[in-house]
Amino acid sequence: MVRTLAPFNLPIFMVNDASSDKTRDVLEALEQDTPLLTLVHHQTNQGKGGAVQTGLNTAYAQGFTHALQIDADGQHNLADIAPMLALSQNNPKAVISGAPVFDDSIPKHRFISRYITHFWVTIETLSFALKDTMCGFRVYPLAPYDSLQRRVPLGKRMDFDIEILVRLYWQNTPVIFRPTKVTYPEDGASHFKLFKDNLLISWMHTRLFFGMLRRIPSLLGRKFQS
Repeated sequence: MVRTLAPFNLPIFMVNDASSDKTRDVLEALEQDTPLLTLVHHQTNQGKGGAVQTGLNTAYAQGFTHALQIDADGQHNLADIAPMLALSQNNPKAVISGAPVFDDSIPKHRFISRYITHFWVTIETLSFALKDTMCGFRVYPLAPYDSLQRRVPLGKRMDFDIEILVRLYWQNTPVIFRPTKVTYPEDGASHFKLFKDNLLISWMHTRLFFGMLRRIPSLLGRKFQS
């Protein structure tokens, strides 16, 4: 992943979410060999959402206006980085998100869970505007993100990717989707905890549903304006 990103000549923030000492040694050696790579360590495991937030916060603190989020498990088609960055440059106020195009490698339970989440997101936004909220391949404008995360505690685990897009939509941050091929590697390791993460996502949808109820006038008003 790091070698593939290097030709883009972009600063890379890699978050070590309290991995083992052996993994930490490998990552620190990689940092030494990669001039644009900055390694950030968590002392305790925070989950995917916590790691992404640390990366975004670090980039913003260093003066960057936008950040590209990429999962480290090899799912994403990195050939789409350049077009996504171009879209972001032309639409600097918008989140640019991948809209996954899956092949046969996607596990069936993940495919079903995406449809369930999409159903709830449609209700929470009263809109079909958010075509996918689970793809971790995005370009964020950091100022709207920072404003949001200072006001609302965001999910730290697998609930983050969904919640951040819904809440950014609520605060009128545009979201633009671009189709991108997503592949699940045969030897890939999933950190999705079936019971715990599904419980967190269910609780998140409950909060977002009740948050939607008090936003009905503004969400419907936006619909009529468009």
